[in-house]
Amino acid sequence: MADDFQRAIEALRPQLMRYARSQLRNEAWAEDAVSETLLAALERPQAFAGQSQLKTWLVGILKHKLVDQLRRHSREATVLQSDDAEDLDPLLFDEIGHWRDVPVEWHAHPEALLGQQQFLQVLDACMDHLPAVQGRVFMMRVWLELETDEICQELAITNANLWVLLHRARLRLRDCLQANWFGSSAATA
Repeated sequence: MADDFQRAIEALRPQLMRYARSQLRNEAWAEDAVSETLLAALERPQAFAGQSQLKTWLVGILKHKLVDQLRRHSREATVLQSDDAEDLDPLLFDEIGHWRDVPVEWHAHPEALLGQQQFLQVLDACMDHLPAVQGRVFMMRVWLELETDEICQELAITNANLWVLLHRARLRLRDCLQANWFGSSAATA
């Protein structure tokens, strides 16, 4: 039974690594977080009560390990780059706040699209192209569901700066998804 549990956990390692890489964008940090996750699971197999899927349980542990990694490396995570300060509003909106290029209607509910593996691959690629701090802030707020105050404290940024970074990250993601998913033939495939 213990061997089966260990094999089942080890089989999920590639998926956990992919998730950790997309969140941390640092191979060594991702490897550390996944290793710590697997170690925690193997040290306390009785903690898995079977009330959820094994993968769901492991991702829950991994989320905490990702936060730990971000805390350990917070000084590296908050080095702002010129891309983080770039204001996209004038490029995307006219003087009165209307879209310069009206977004193509996406013809699908976001919940339905999230279930599509191809969409997730495009989203991962778009996340990889976000400036580092924007990507980290977006991941901490949206995927790890950390509170605003906690993110600001961890990254030593102001509340206003956090919301500006989130706004810019969302605009970049929207633009990338528009160009690489919704405006392409991939959306109909």
